[in-house]
Amino acid sequence: MDDHRAQVEELLADYRRSREQLAAVQRELAAVSGEASSPDGSVSAVVGPGGKLVGLELSELAYRRHRPEQLAELIVRTVGEAAGAAAEDSYRTLSAVLPAATDPAALVAGTADLAPAEYEPEPARRPARGLVDDDEDNEQRESWLDSELIDRRVR
Repeated sequence: MDDHRAQVEELLADYRRSREQLAAVQRELAAVSGEASSPDGSVSAVVGPGGKLVGLELSELAYRRHRPEQLAELIVRTVGEAAGAAAEDSYRTLSAVLPAATDPAALVAGTADLAPAEYEPEPARRPARGLVDDDEDNEQRESWLDSELIDRRVR
């Protein structure tokens, strides 16, 4: 009976340690952030957990050096770099508690146990040249047919 009680106590202690470790990892993941600045220093971005934008600074030079579309592209690129830095921080945090063969990036992406063919999107298919595959045309034809049938019934 004492052996059984000792085993149960050890299992409970293991469970508590696992829960404490999980809570610590969750706290670390909740504190993840990433920062990046554009090469010219005119844009700075900070992202939090999950790559959410939490800070964006534009210097006065940003408006002088860049046309609006260039500035928008620079902001998107800089935020992407900050999100990449935050993701790397997340991966480091997770890799400390994952089995050695597990890829933290694939785990976060939800593809850890899938082959690339199972999660890569299929390329968009376009209709062959000269063929019209347009729902609007079909709807127009259907409404024309409906009105023809109604006209025949009324007569």
